Amino acid sequence: ASEGVFDWKVFLENKNKEITRLNNVYQNFVLKNAGVEVIEARGSLTGPNSIEVHTTATGETSTLTAKNILIAVGGWPFKPDIPGIEHAITSNEIFYLEEQPKRMVVVGGGFIALEFASIMDGLGSDVTLMYRGDLFLRGFDDDMRTHLREEMENNSGIDVKFNTDPKEIRKQEDGSLLVIDQDGNEIECDSILYATGRKGKIDG
Repeated sequence: ASEGVFDWKVFLENKNKEITRLNNVYQNFVLKNAGVEVIEARGSLTGPNSIEVHTTATGETSTLTAKNILIAVGGWPFKPDIPGIEHAITSNEIFYLEEQPKRMVVVGGGFIALEFASIMDGLGSDVTLMYRGDLFLRGFDDDMRTHLREEMENNSGIDVKFNTDPKEIRKQEDGSLLVIDQDGNEIECDSILYATGRKGKIDG
């Protein structure tokens, strides 16, 4: 068999189709069959047993009351406050990029950072992984962490840089990005992805 060919645009189309399919399954089968009413709106707590519901599509506002209210809004990626951080993306945006980055910097040392560094390396991007600590996956088994470091350094195309923390991101005239670390070292890339944890999405 001949070597396969990867097409980013076809990949995105298939990703969007699968997300639509899964949403339909949950909306019209799982939740509906369980008797759950789904309201697409913004909710704000107004008391221990009440929520103000603002429906964006209609502009209408109503109030819901319940004995118990569960807040399950999920998380939102955290990005540090450094110059040029507005040029960085997160795992939320990576699979919405119109073109696959040829050169990519991934910042972080958790499993999300390692996953995306490995995925993009496997898809053909030149990947640099930056982590501010001595060894990634803090809190996991040390033998596994060491083995994974050896595998990434010896059997992948990922350039792993420990004790490295970006301090500035500059957008250049040709649209590429220049990432500058704490020691003044510079790396050019087409996209920089931050995978440095998540915080609860509770801001209004």
